[in-house]
Amino acid sequence: MSTDASTTTTPIPLFITPMDVRWQDLDAFNHVNNANYLVYLQEARLKWMMQLPDSWYSPDAAPVMAHSEINYRLPIEWPADVQVELYVNRMGTSSMTVGHRIVDSTDATRVHADGSVTMVWIDTRSGRPVALPQAIRDAVARA
Repeated sequence: MSTDASTTTTPIPLFITPMDVRWQDLDAFNHVNNANYLVYLQEARLKWMMQLPDSWYSPDAAPVMAHSEINYRLPIEWPADVQVELYVNRMGTSSMTVGHRIVDSTDATRVHADGSVTMVWIDTRSGRPVALPQAIRDAVARA
């Protein structure tokens, strides 16, 4: 994504979810601590995958985080109503890169953070990459 969030053209989201900003998420400066942004993004990805009609993991294969990138644009101060938007940036054989934005719930042009996460599906015994689950491919195709 562009470093200037105000001029970024955003694709249609794969998934949008509201996110609760809790008092405990704040730091001494009354804004959400940077580490909690990653927690919000993880929760949004899990909410997206949990609502898929078919299984995206098994005892034999599951996703792991290979890379994360986050650009902090505007602090999230409490109280706040934010939402997380997820996008598909790239689909590979065994991985996908999910773009994300954390935005104000009433004004999506107020971008608190953007970036991406790459998830790789692995064989849980060997740790080697395996093919993306069909449930993930189907969900992206429907978006």
